[in-house]
Amino acid sequence: MFREEYGRAVAVLVRHFGDIDLAEEAVQDAFAAAVARWPDTGPPPRPAGWIITTARNRGIDRLRREASRQERHAQAAREQVPDTSEEDAMRGSGVRDDRLRLIFTCCHPALATSAQVALTLRLLGGLSTPEIARAFLVPEPTMAQRLVRAKGKIRHARIPYRVPSEADLPDRLGGVLAVLYLIFTEGHTASSGEWLARADLCAEAIRLARLLAELMPDEPEVSGLLALLVLVESRRGSRTGADGELVLLADQDRGRWDRALIVEGQAIVRRCLRRNQPGPYQIQAAINAVHSDARQAADTDWGQVLALYDQLMAVAPSPVVALNRAVAVAEVHGPAEALALVDGLERTAHLEAYHVYHTIRADLLRRLGRDEDAAAAYRAAIAHTENITERTFLNQRLAALTS
Repeated sequence: MFREEYGRAVAVLVRHFGDIDLAEEAVQDAFAAAVARWPDTGPPPRPAGWIITTARNRGIDRLRREASRQERHAQAAREQVPDTSEEDAMRGSGVRDDRLRLIFTCCHPALATSAQVALTLRLLGGLSTPEIARAFLVPEPTMAQRLVRAKGKIRHARIPYRVPSEADLPDRLGGVLAVLYLIFTEGHTASSGEWLARADLCAEAIRLARLLAELMPDEPEVSGLLALLVLVESRRGSRTGADGELVLLADQDRGRWDRALIVEGQAIVRRCLRRNQPGPYQIQAAINAVHSDARQAADTDWGQVLALYDQLMAVAPSPVVALNRAVAVAEVHGPAEALALVDGLERTAHLEAYHVYHTIRADLLRRLGRDEDAAAAYRAAIAHTENITERTFLNQRLAALTS
């Protein structure tokens, strides 16, 4: 219930009270009350409505306790908010979704992009501070301070809780797309826990991406992001085996891929190509469309994948893009050339903490017969992941080298 309803409840309370901290605290109080009561009474007929109503009442109680005499009149006006129904929660000007309005509030240009993404992950995705810190590859205290500063800036700058005007939408889009992408990324491969993926976060990111595509149908990068998410999501059912073990892309049963999502994603990619306005999300979607074309791993057109990564490096270069490009290089030109590229990347602290970097490097070393070096790289990868499914897979690879 928390994962499903936290974002909606916070968004509704922000609309009511205009205060993010108050909304978060009230919703947390409501969930704490649910934990205390529901084991004895059972969940109510409309649990989401119960959470929102209870949170609203807790918020009003906080306002009453904290308001000074001079503020009583203003706070009394805030209290005249009617009870919230599910229909009310979806009602809005143009967008009809409180969560999407909250995303645009959090993605105001007055905030740094990293703060925009982190704050929206916290408020809309319900991710904890440690989870967001791992998603950003930064220390937890750094992320905690970033979140506090972001909420403080929204409060002191009186940033409005609304979707921007049509003229302002394009300038605000980059942060919103990054938010949805990172929510999906956390859902696709959870930063911690027993399970490889969190389907709830993937579904939420896709739902919000669909809403954004309806709001901005002429923005090719919005369409590109939606295509990317549905194409990656199409493979979710085949990413783990019967016992929950990780299955690599090359070994997946492609008959289990979701053909409806593939058809949808490929159709969007074709529309993007006709527009001829390439951007990072569209190119990533095109890469995944190439993978979805291959009925078996051996049919993958790695030359086309590499060409698309070359284009992505020209449009949005980054160490992570270069790392993923090296995987394609390994398939086209061999693991030795790919390893040289990986070892040539600038060894930033963030990259050193990125377990995928060590995993790719370990695989390349293994393919080159450098088992001792590969084992060391696998150990580094294991040390930097807290996802139990990934760690189990890496330990198996390590055991195969050292047995």
